[in-house]
Amino acid sequence: MVQPEPAPVPPPAPAPAYNPPQPSVTSSPSASLYVGELDPTVTEAMLFEIFNMIGPVASIRVCRDAVTRRSLGYAYVNYLNTSDGERALEQLNYSLIKNRACRIMWSQRDPALRKTGQGNIFIKNLDEQIDNKALHDTFAAFGNVLSCKVATDEQGRSKGYGFVHYETAEAAETAIKAVNGMLLNDKKVYVGHHISRKERQSKLDEMKAQFTNLYIKNLDTSVTQEEFEEMFNRFGSVTSAVVQIDEAGNSKGFGFVNYETHDEAQLAVDNLHDTDLRGKKLFVSRAQKKAEREEELRRSYEQAKMEKLSKYAGVNLYIKNLEDDVDDEKLRSEFEPFGTITSCKVMRDEKGTSKGFGFVCFSSPDEATKAVAEMNNKMIGSKPLYVSLAQRREVRRQQLESQIAQRNQIRMQQAAAAGIPSGYINGPLYYPPGPNGFPPQGRNMMGYGQPGMIPPRPRYPPAGGQVPGMPIPPYGAPPPQYGMPGYPRAPRAPSARGPGSSPTNPTAPIPRANGPPPANGAPRPGPPQGAPAARPPPAGAPAPGNRNQQTYKLNPQTRNVAPPAPVQVAPVSQTDVPSLTTAALASASPMEQKQMLGEVIYMKIAPSQPELAGKITGMLLEMDNAELLHLLESNEAMNAKVTEAITVLQDFAKDDGVPI
Repeated sequence: MVQPEPAPVPPPAPAPAYNPPQPSVTSSPSASLYVGELDPTVTEAMLFEIFNMIGPVASIRVCRDAVTRRSLGYAYVNYLNTSDGERALEQLNYSLIKNRACRIMWSQRDPALRKTGQGNIFIKNLDEQIDNKALHDTFAAFGNVLSCKVATDEQGRSKGYGFVHYETAEAAETAIKAVNGMLLNDKKVYVGHHISRKERQSKLDEMKAQFTNLYIKNLDTSVTQEEFEEMFNRFGSVTSAVVQIDEAGNSKGFGFVNYETHDEAQLAVDNLHDTDLRGKKLFVSRAQKKAEREEELRRSYEQAKMEKLSKYAGVNLYIKNLEDDVDDEKLRSEFEPFGTITSCKVMRDEKGTSKGFGFVCFSSPDEATKAVAEMNNKMIGSKPLYVSLAQRREVRRQQLESQIAQRNQIRMQQAAAAGIPSGYINGPLYYPPGPNGFPPQGRNMMGYGQPGMIPPRPRYPPAGGQVPGMPIPPYGAPPPQYGMPGYPRAPRAPSARGPGSSPTNPTAPIPRANGPPPANGAPRPGPPQGAPAARPPPAGAPAPGNRNQQTYKLNPQTRNVAPPAPVQVAPVSQTDVPSLTTAALASASPMEQKQMLGEVIYMKIAPSQPELAGKITGMLLEMDNAELLHLLESNEAMNAKVTEAITVLQDFAKDDGVPI
């Protein structure tokens, strides 16, 4: 590349260029690549496997939406060496990643240089078979191509136009002169300078204001071509007029008229629009392209929908968990005490069967707020109602994805601080109760500690005894060895409550998920006088010190089993298992409901399956609450599910060649 003569004044620092810096440049070279046209499921790990084959990769980042965390379809790959970036651009550009050809170019971090449009050309009337690589190969003969793209629709089909960005304006001029009007795949293409959307829009607005072409519909089919021309010749000089006809020669009821000047066309619109012709009202307006009409209709539809949503914002309620026999009138009668109801409907399928949810619209937001406060979680029949303000599906999905992303980020941060591998985080896991069937403190039903929450008290206390305090295991780690029923653990002695102490052990500070271990390796306090003796391990169970903690994980990668044996399940025991009613369950939050169900299910399974009770409970908790209540009421159903769970565990163990 020819460099210009240096100016007398000291030159400024060179701006980042699209192409990699030459070895003669003394500034630190950039080796950052932009990788576009990616499938939404492509991750950093997939890209690392591909690009690391070229050379050592410093970092990779897939750009994602800040709220939903969905991939935006492009990424940045940073190499340690510029030469590796050059080879990646040469060898991997337009290669297939998940059956989609990626587009690679040098990263340009200065938006001013990207948006100038210098060296950018536009090509239209392209054949459908021409893709990014074919377009690049065609135009690479005229200069260094920085970026090349063929526009596609949602299905990946070519829209018939594309863009090529050259390093220099001279190369772009050469390409326009050489290719414009030439045949590519037997189609004559147009090649010209790229015009920004803002400039194109201003030109389109100017053309719309000076229209001469008219579209006429609602024509009576008996109107002939001659009558049609005569009707519009009264307002000016018509250059062309046509009534559209079908294959049989019959009128389709619409046509087009073009005038010499805009004033004549405007006069025809003013005089003929909405006039009667043989019993039909004519529609006369400026002729539009199909895409323009669709865009206008889409905008008007969105505007009407937003007006409707703003009208009912704060007054429309969504109700689910309805009984099958609840109809519109019964639903209205339940919500009428809270105010004036403007509409009420239970949603039904094609057969008229209730879908279990409906909507109630009040006349004011205050009435709707009162109804939500009073009716949410209220028992109607045998189910607790769920009542909330109605939301659009997109808003609900966005909120859920945002909440999930935030929770996952907190989990990852806590796991990283605790040194837990990422594979231990997302697998389903149920932490079994401690001695006498009590759950470990500070965990919800799947074993994930909630930041900022005080550890809950056990729901089923032992008769005449105090629940000893239990420290919280590290985030995502398997439960402590003393947490399984049947293993000895000495409770702590009760004493006076001190500041910062645990609610169940007044003198012991509440352990934190990422907190430091006890100072000086202090042992646990001994048992108080009169404490119940620890039960010995069940027959055939390993000693507490030899127990593998990973057996608590319901995770195929961390199983340890002996070779599977025929499933023999002892009937579940009913001894000392508390009962759980629908009313008690309805009064709890969703998280507490799973906790309550998990405690009772574990206590029913543990006597017959002490080794697998935690895994089986974790598997069963994936079911709906109504099905879990049925299992608690029916021993036969519980035994069948336990047998099915053990069979699944043994099948996985057999396939993986590891113990359960």
